[in-house]
Amino acid sequence: MTKKKFNVICIKWGAVCYHAKDVNNLCSMIKRNTSYDIDFYCFTEDPKGLREDIIVKPLPTFENVKKGEEEYALKYAYRKEAALCDDHLGGLTGQRVFFFDLDSLIVGNLDEFFDYPKGDRFYIINDWHTKGNHVGQASCYSWVVGTLGFVKKYFEDHPKEVVDRFYTASQEYLSSKVIEKYGSLNFWPDNWFKSFRFHCLPFPLFRYFLTPKIPNVPGLKMIAFHGLPGLEDAVKGIWCSNPEDRKCPRGYKKLYKHVKPCPWILDYWK
Repeated sequence: MTKKKFNVICIKWGAVCYHAKDVNNLCSMIKRNTSYDIDFYCFTEDPKGLREDIIVKPLPTFENVKKGEEEYALKYAYRKEAALCDDHLGGLTGQRVFFFDLDSLIVGNLDEFFDYPKGDRFYIINDWHTKGNHVGQASCYSWVVGTLGFVKKYFEDHPKEVVDRFYTASQEYLSSKVIEKYGSLNFWPDNWFKSFRFHCLPFPLFRYFLTPKIPNVPGLKMIAFHGLPGLEDAVKGIWCSNPEDRKCPRGYKKLYKHVKPCPWILDYWK
């Protein structure tokens, strides 16, 4: 009997935030945690150091951007939440893809996750930091290539407007366009995805004494390391290793933005 096959995608560009190791570890974690066959794609301008079983595709680009607004088309993470919505992405038109951020830690079996989507619906994590159901957390989302082209097209036509409105919140832009088109967002089950910052870290006063731990949630599949600290820094017990990062805590925030070393991450992140 032929095993089911699914398409998993990620994106890596530049050399500041993520490296080949991050892509390789994500690929390994996903393939290790499913009984299904996986075609793993990385959209990048630099494939050096990637595993041989990773399918490399060029970075998606923005075309026909209004003259004088080109700089806005390259700001922040819109390459992820807008450019990846290309209707011809990687030659995968008509196929479902599952996107994972490179700061994802897979901690459970993914078979029911891959089986979950129905039809050509868009699925995303319900954002932990936002009240209501109007913002998706884009650490993991899934769609059928060819159904979200309007997200990319609108950004290409209005990059300045989008950046002025949403600033760095590219996942809010993606969410707003999907809701505008389809009326609502479809979310993964809440117990499948948790946040390192919101669900693993102890209360601020205890962060100097207690090591963060995986929440005891039945069915948990992934911990998202969105923002700071990142995976590698959390292993070392560093909140922010790059002082130039605008997200590094300043002043009194240094008092509670603290993390003890988390060597248990290495049990999964490999």
